[in-house]
Amino acid sequence: MKIFNLFFRSPPSSTTTATVATIIFLFISTSVNSTANLPKTDMDLLEFPLNLEYFEAEYFLFGSLGKGLDTIEPGLAAKGPPPIGAKQANLSLLIKDVITQFAYQEIGHLRAIKKLVQGFPRPLLNLSAKSFGTVMDAAVGNPLSPPFDPYANDLNYLISCYVIPYVGLTGYVGANPKLESPDSRKLLYGYDKLVAGLLGVESGQDAVIRSLLYERANEKVVPYDITVGEFTQKISQLRNKLGNDGLKDEGLKVPIELGAEKNTQGNVLAGDEDSVAYGRTPQEILRIVYGTGDEKAPGGFYPQGGDGAIAKGYLNP
Repeated sequence: MKIFNLFFRSPPSSTTTATVATIIFLFISTSVNSTANLPKTDMDLLEFPLNLEYFEAEYFLFGSLGKGLDTIEPGLAAKGPPPIGAKQANLSLLIKDVITQFAYQEIGHLRAIKKLVQGFPRPLLNLSAKSFGTVMDAAVGNPLSPPFDPYANDLNYLISCYVIPYVGLTGYVGANPKLESPDSRKLLYGYDKLVAGLLGVESGQDAVIRSLLYERANEKVVPYDITVGEFTQKISQLRNKLGNDGLKDEGLKVPIELGAEKNTQGNVLAGDEDSVAYGRTPQEILRIVYGTGDEKAPGGFYPQGGDGAIAKGYLNP
């Protein structure tokens, strides 16, 4: 039995990020006028992040505004199936404002990627409370009572936002070494000021989420006897287990030997022994967001699997 099949039995449900998810492969640099000279493998890598960008856009839009791409930017959804179970969260004015900003930023990211590659329609996403609740049950190792509801309040929603976006960032880091064309690497590293700026926004979203949670790291998440910091640690441990490629994820507090320069247990930003961001492959990302630990077995937040050549390649070998 696959790891996450323990949580996704019927119907397929539930990660985060995230998010995100999120990964940035954006805009044509001023020095690159077309993608005709890019190898197909590079095009596939540049297209893959749309899977997580769709997740983040829909989750942030519904969470803050109660409506998604089909209402706000239907062209970007490209007639893909509407998300399952997405709804407006019970957020304070401050958190609603932050998440609304994230939502519109994700619309821009989707548009930017689609200016570079053809892309694909929004895949089927399961953003229901049950889907997130299943992830939390898996993370803590037993069914929570009452079930975790990401839409209930600020804290629950922020914890749910911890699930996906960081996965996208590790995917961005992991993808760059695999690109064959110098033109593709230029796009990722931000030769163009706009590309660099968008990368800053994407990584900044993750930093904001972690910072807001870090401020409340020692607070118990009502009605559970689990602190915010413990939730993040358990979610990170679950992602490491599902990704199945070692330590690439850390919660808000870590053993001192894993802290920055082995001098701190606080971990507001995750990084390796040199405080460099971790990287993940597309296979690892799919294992996590499917919740099965297997890139060939869809489920979780993606009941029918991801789209694009890479994700489909694992579903239809």
